[in-house]
Amino acid sequence: MINRLPSIKDRLLVRERPSGIPVMHQSWDKLLFMHWEIPVEELRKVIPEPLMIDTFDGKAWIAITPLTIWNARPSFIPPLPVLSRLHELNVRTYVYLNGVPGVWFFSLDANNPLAVTAARTLFSLPYYNASISLEEDGDRIVFESNRSDNEAEFKAAWTIGADLPKAQPGSLDYFLIERYCLYTTDKEKIYRCRIHHEPWRLQKTETLFEYKSNMIEANGLQAPTGEPLLHCGGPVHVDVWALEEVAE
Repeated sequence: MINRLPSIKDRLLVRERPSGIPVMHQSWDKLLFMHWEIPVEELRKVIPEPLMIDTFDGKAWIAITPLTIWNARPSFIPPLPVLSRLHELNVRTYVYLNGVPGVWFFSLDANNPLAVTAARTLFSLPYYNASISLEEDGDRIVFESNRSDNEAEFKAAWTIGADLPKAQPGSLDYFLIERYCLYTTDKEKIYRCRIHHEPWRLQKTETLFEYKSNMIEANGLQAPTGEPLLHCGGPVHVDVWALEEVAE
C-alpha cells in the first residue's frame, strides 16, 4: 500500500539490521535532541512529494540536534584522523514513504571539510562547513557552531543527567528518537539510506543555558515557540548503508 502511515510494527521493523554490507561506520555521542511542535502545513511546503509528513497524534515535530562523531570511516579502511572525527549540528523533521518512517534533514553543519564534501557527494545531503566547538566540564556541555557563510549560528549549554529508560514503542520518545533511515533527494529522485545501531541510551536534561540559534530560520522556516522537549543521548555505534532509490 503506497504511503500508508507507519504502524508500530513498521517502526519496529525498520530498526532491524538491513541485509548486505554497510558502507560506513560511525560512533555518535553527546547528542542533544531539541524538539518543538511545528504545523504540518509549514513542513508540507518544503518537503518534496511523494514523502509524507510523519506525525504523532496528528502533530509534526522539528528538531535541532548537536552531537560529536568519531570513528567515521568507510567499511573497508581503518579510522583516519583527518576524516574520522567531527562535530555536527543538524536540523531535521520526520517523514515516511510506503510505510517506512525516516528522517528528513534540512541542514547538517560539520567542522570537517573533507567529511562535508564526502557526505554531499555520496549521500546527497545538505551539509555545510562550519566552525564548531564542544567543551566538556564534568556533565556540562557547551556547544557552539558558526556556519562559514555566517548565515547560521547556534550556541547552547546543557547538563547530562541521570539515565532514562529506553524509549518504548508507541511513545512520543520512541517516535522522535528511534529513527533508522533517512530520506534525501537528488535530481528529483527520492533516496532512502538505512542505518543500524543499538537502541538509544538516553539521559535526562531539563535546562538549556546560553541558548541562541537561528538554525531553523536559516532553513526558511519560522522560529519555534515555547520550550523544546529535551533528551540527551549516546553513545551509539552506527552502521550506514548505501543510498537506495525509492521514488521519482
